[in-house]
Amino acid sequence: MASTVLGAEVRDRVPLGGGAARVRLADGRTVVVKDGDEAAIAAEAAGLRWLGAAGGARVPAVLDVNGGRLVTELVAGGTPGTRAAEELGRALARTHAAGAPAFGAAPPGGPADARIGAAPMRNAPAPSWPEWYATDRLLPYLRTARDAGTLTGDAARAIEAVADRLPELAGAAEPPARLHGDLWSGNVLWSPEGAVLIDPAAHGGHRETDLAMLALFGCPHLGTVLAAYDAAAPLAAGWRDRVPLHQLFPLLVHVVLFGGGYAAQALSAARAALRAA
Repeated sequence: MASTVLGAEVRDRVPLGGGAARVRLADGRTVVVKDGDEAAIAAEAAGLRWLGAAGGARVPAVLDVNGGRLVTELVAGGTPGTRAAEELGRALARTHAAGAPAFGAAPPGGPADARIGAAPMRNAPAPSWPEWYATDRLLPYLRTARDAGTLTGDAARAIEAVADRLPELAGAAEPPARLHGDLWSGNVLWSPEGAVLIDPAAHGGHRETDLAMLALFGCPHLGTVLAAYDAAAPLAAGWRDRVPLHQLFPLLVHVVLFGGGYAAQALSAARAALRAA
């Protein structure tokens, strides 16, 4: 960590994990500083700006980007409540509705080679969601996991079947949505002013993916969030049945990053997606 940030001397630094730290400056400000790979930092900064420009779900303001360092505003701690959950649902609907140029499109100024957590993630525009989801989201991580021996046999075959059948599994066609892209509950901070979304892997995708990821590891007042979203921007028929399909990508990322412990969950999601057809 540098001795100065935003032109002010660093007085105190508290690690937050993931290369980030809460930093208190001599001029009285407290900010969050994240150090990391330059391309990953550029992608995160571009994603925060793109999401923030949507006028929907709140994200931390980007204060500075310098090579492999990102400085953002600090989000004050708060407690999740029903009203904040309702507003998150409505705000997330506005973010998604702001759209993207294409499925797989990176945020303006963001690199094509980005990351989701510590895993590489390629953002390349594609003409349809089923084609893109199979080619750029499911199959690359399946290959990596299979090569590592962490996902084989029935699980690999089931995921390949999902990729082959995506045109019939995808549901009604929708336009590209502006996605947070890594919207698990740990990336939703509850401030006194409401929910704030951090650590995006932003790109153009299917709006059901963000909602499915919220459900994957649990989110406070999830039912309220989803009901408010559906009231603001009604979801297509059968969306609940497609939750496992959209959870399959983050589960594959977890298999790649953390090993075969997630292989059973990936297999269950793949089988559920196939049954829903």
